[in-house]
Amino acid sequence: MNTEFMKGVIVPILTPIDAEERIDEAKLREQVDYVIEGGVLGILAFGSNGEFYVIEEDEMERGLKIMLDQAAGRVPVYFGIGAISTKKCCRLAKMAAENGAAGVSILQPMFLKPTEAELFLHFKTVAESVPETPVLLYNNPGRVGYTMSAGLVDRLAHEVPNIVGMKDTSGDITQTAEFIRRTRDVGFKVFGGKDTLLYASMCHGAVGGVCTAANFMPELITDVYNKFVAGDLQGSLEAQFKLNPVRLSMDGASFPVAAKDMANLRGRQIGVPYTPNLPTPEGPVLDRIKAEMKTAGLI
Repeated sequence: MNTEFMKGVIVPILTPIDAEERIDEAKLREQVDYVIEGGVLGILAFGSNGEFYVIEEDEMERGLKIMLDQAAGRVPVYFGIGAISTKKCCRLAKMAAENGAAGVSILQPMFLKPTEAELFLHFKTVAESVPETPVLLYNNPGRVGYTMSAGLVDRLAHEVPNIVGMKDTSGDITQTAEFIRRTRDVGFKVFGGKDTLLYASMCHGAVGGVCTAANFMPELITDVYNKFVAGDLQGSLEAQFKLNPVRLSMDGASFPVAAKDMANLRGRQIGVPYTPNLPTPEGPVLDRIKAEMKTAGLI
């Protein structure tokens, strides 16, 4: 299975919505163009910052079709799956594959506390439902309450042919390195999932990162990647250090609204999050976000 296209900064693209919480097609098309022009090498539809957990399946399919049409082959478009049940994950994976997604990303089931055996069967079953489609695992312990083990990822990478990579948002660089070390013999593609650790992840062999920051400062996060692959390690590190204060300022806000707040501050007119979330109110959190964006020359 060809996975050479899996590299670089992939953006978990924001989902603009109208007053009825329907996807705003015009704004979504504008955002697709913005991130591609900003240098990303892939788009992830309905990742965590795409607010997948509140979007109905028919809206997901409509949104995916819009993104694929607007991207028009310029970059691959991946589809994020975060359902709890294996059956629903399979249904979403098939829908994405039928519509032409370049790959699917599967988050470990939230709310549950599954065993390793249950997790292995879950991922294997979903991957086998779309055997010709590349599948990425998505490890996000901060949101689901538990992590994938290196042993589980090792086994999936070696035993399920179309599980070809992963996004690791553990924030634990040792764990990211273990995922890479144990799967490198089969060309498994590991992406860093923390914007602040893109440089560090690539130093250990990651092929890029799935980076929220690319939604509102693509020029900064892609600079980290581009300089690294060009061999300018010092320049890449400095780009990382320029980015980090802006990215860290988001942590005081309610998840995941800061990404839309910051896009709006840059004039993107992305709009508001899905309820029950609300835009970050005026106050110290928003003040810090604005201050760090100004220091970085973004506003």
